[in-house]
Amino acid sequence: MTSPNVLYLHGFCSSPASWKARLLGERLAAIGLGDRFRCPQLSPVPLAAIARVEALLAGNDGPTTLVGSSLGGFYASWLAEKHDLRAVLINPAVMAPRLLDGLVGTHSNFHTGETFEFTSAHVDQLRALDTPIVTAARYLLLIETGDEVLDYRQAVARYAGCRQIVLDGGDHSFTRFPDLVPQIIEFCGL
Repeated sequence: MTSPNVLYLHGFCSSPASWKARLLGERLAAIGLGDRFRCPQLSPVPLAAIARVEALLAGNDGPTTLVGSSLGGFYASWLAEKHDLRAVLINPAVMAPRLLDGLVGTHSNFHTGETFEFTSAHVDQLRALDTPIVTAARYLLLIETGDEVLDYRQAVARYAGCRQIVLDGGDHSFTRFPDLVPQIIEFCGL
């Protein structure tokens, strides 16, 4: 039987160099499963980001679990529902179109420094990716209540009925991620 795959989807202005992506990849490599982990550089253009992930999904040789942080969590929900996948959502941007509508303009990637324009057309693309219904059984929601970017209560309500780990304090980066890597690995079936 083929081992499951883990596909990590980073957030807005982030990259595969994010500390959570690197840590998860390192932990999987340490248990001999590094070849089952992928974290692609996602385009700031939402439909291009989705196309990139769907191309990777098409090339996988076994079941895949998505792990999405912030905007990556928004994408993971849409992809999980469309492709019948499981997903771990870390401080997901459940209201991404509304949040990012206020961020139209020039931005820089946190890790590469590359600048890009985020436009109102990109916000419209996010609206098209909004998932009206979520299947609770496919998700593990990881939330810290101290998230300074997103209201954690929106995610708790949106993913009511799914497995949830809600931790007091923290911030948008999800400070206790290292402590929860074992639960993520278990949820991914590894």
